[in-house]
Amino acid sequence: MLRTLRGRFVLSHILPLLIVIPLLGIATISLIEKRILTPTLLTELKSNAEVLSRFAADDQEIWQDSIYARQLLSQVSGPANGHLMILDSAGFLMASSDSADRELLGTKIDHPGYTTAASGEISMEISSSQNLGEDRVEALAPVINQQDQLLGYIRLSYEYSSFFRQLFQLRYLLTGILAVGLILGAGLGTILAFNVSNPIQEVTERIDALAKGDRGQGLQETGSVEIRRLSQAVNTLFDRLHSLEQARKRLLANLVHEIGRPLGALRMGIEALSHGADRNPEFFKELLAGMDQETVRLQQLLEDLSQLHEQALGFLELDRVKIDLQSWLPETLSPWRQAAIQKGLIWEMNIPKTLSSVIGDPLRLNQVLGNLLSNAIKYTPSGGKIQVEAGQIKDSLWLSVSDSGPGIAPEVQEAMFEPFVRGSQSTRFPQGMGLGLSIARELVEAHGGRLQLESELGAGAKFTVWLPLTP
Repeated sequence: MLRTLRGRFVLSHILPLLIVIPLLGIATISLIEKRILTPTLLTELKSNAEVLSRFAADDQEIWQDSIYARQLLSQVSGPANGHLMILDSAGFLMASSDSADRELLGTKIDHPGYTTAASGEISMEISSSQNLGEDRVEALAPVINQQDQLLGYIRLSYEYSSFFRQLFQLRYLLTGILAVGLILGAGLGTILAFNVSNPIQEVTERIDALAKGDRGQGLQETGSVEIRRLSQAVNTLFDRLHSLEQARKRLLANLVHEIGRPLGALRMGIEALSHGADRNPEFFKELLAGMDQETVRLQQLLEDLSQLHEQALGFLELDRVKIDLQSWLPETLSPWRQAAIQKGLIWEMNIPKTLSSVIGDPLRLNQVLGNLLSNAIKYTPSGGKIQVEAGQIKDSLWLSVSDSGPGIAPEVQEAMFEPFVRGSQSTRFPQGMGLGLSIARELVEAHGGRLQLESELGAGAKFTVWLPLTP
């Protein structure tokens, strides 16, 4: 039973009943016996003994004639389960309501309560008497006349077995309550166990099916709060795995496409060289330059993939140093300024001389600006404009890269920051791996900043990097 969650639920509802109710029953019976039944029985017995002693004190003939005392008791029916004795002042039995005591008539009856009764008080005892042969509760009441003389004793007793019969009846009642409680507990535990175990079993089956490659349908988010959260987590896992699967397929397709083109170009260059292209110096120079550009593309692709791998595994680390922006920015932007001018673009740069220094990783920030400027130059047609600006607001530094390219539609702007996402042919990013913006945003966020995009179709795009001056 303990091997399954369902069995444990059922046991968890039965076990408290098995432990608590018997203990509660024992405590209840003990309490009733000591606080209710026994005091009540003793009080009643004491009251009856006191009444009988007063009656016997008024009838002097009882103490003068034992035969009269016996006849008197024979005419009076004894109390149910009771036993009445008349003893003289020395403790000798004069009369008894029980015919079995005939042989004891005239003999002295031992009793530990003579001393108490002789002092004028009623002695109460719960004992086992060898003469009576069974447990009894009894009262020994002194009989005193008006002259304060001790005439004898009235001994009144009840069989204790009747008292125990009441306790046994109470125990039977508690046993019945326990049985009903166990049945109800087992039924309730079974219902709750099914309500809890069925959704968990369904989740387990869905995860097992997922591990075997069966995507199937998502889980219904019903039941208790914990079950709904579990179903939500599993559904999120399904969605995430589906996204990763789609990303993997796009990655493979893009890799084949992106690596295939430069490799094809290099293969064609090698083939041209093998057929004597090196004999023409001008053609040879152009061929080497083209092959070099293709290797640069492959190198950039490998760097992007390496960066993406580090981000996925959580290995992204920053070598933070103090960066003097007045000297660092011109050096970083200089190669991109030349690339823009060579393409026939207008280059504008507005860098205030009052910029504060910033704490960051210069190589990583260089990569951020490189990705933004590379996209801006690549997708801005000849005659367009590239504008780089910088400034600071309170405790934040901002660097922006603007272009006059085709722009990005508002509905796809957020998706542009996801890996392997590219725009259509009519907008930006029609080719490439779609990793540049994803890597740039990850690096900016690693510095505690954010990357902001402002763009409209046909109106260019503006990327703004916000960095805290104090990390």
